[in-house]
Amino acid sequence: MIIYGKQVFWHLAKTKPELFEEVYLTKDIQKDEFQKVGKLGVKILRLDEKKAQSLARGGAHQGFLAKVKPIELKSLQEFKKFDFVVVLVGVTDMGNIGSIIRSAYSMGIDGLVLSGSKSFNLENAVKPSAGAIFDMPIAVVTNPLDLINELKLDNFTMYGAVLNGDASKNLFQVGKKALLLGSEGDGLPRRVIEKLDKKVTIKMKNDFDSLNVAVAGAILIDRMNG
Repeated sequence: MIIYGKQVFWHLAKTKPELFEEVYLTKDIQKDEFQKVGKLGVKILRLDEKKAQSLARGGAHQGFLAKVKPIELKSLQEFKKFDFVVVLVGVTDMGNIGSIIRSAYSMGIDGLVLSGSKSFNLENAVKPSAGAIFDMPIAVVTNPLDLINELKLDNFTMYGAVLNGDASKNLFQVGKKALLLGSEGDGLPRRVIEKLDKKVTIKMKNDFDSLNVAVAGAILIDRMNG
């Protein structure tokens, strides 16, 4: 897979240098930076701007791109040992997914599950995650109802974001828990809502009932962290 952008590039070079397969540069860089790139021990290639833009799919690459090993998905079995996980149901916008991963990892969430679709193009979530996608355990489970049943068997409490739920600013509780977030357009499916143990929401001060799912997720994660 291809990564691009200085922040993602240097984060991965510092934390997981073993993932690099090739490095692509579009311009001369500082001597100390080039020495750091050289320590990765992989081929360094110079690209023209047109080729770089193509690899970055028009994104802001800042002259730094690389081919890295793909993200390894985790099994649901591994998630059962966690204390706090986030579950995205029907969220397919990779910008939002990347932003949620960034917030969730920063605030100490143990893992994130993507559900409601058979596959996700995680490459498009790398940059909005600021590289945190390589640090956060991620699983893909097609059917969210099966996922909920599995987690409940392991004593997880199911929290779900809905319009008319508990708007408390402190939702912390001891024990294993999962926060379920739905897509901005449809929210959580009715059958998922029926399986929730607790419904939560964010009260608006103005007459406006919609937040970006990544923003809403960050707020609720903070409240549930105590």
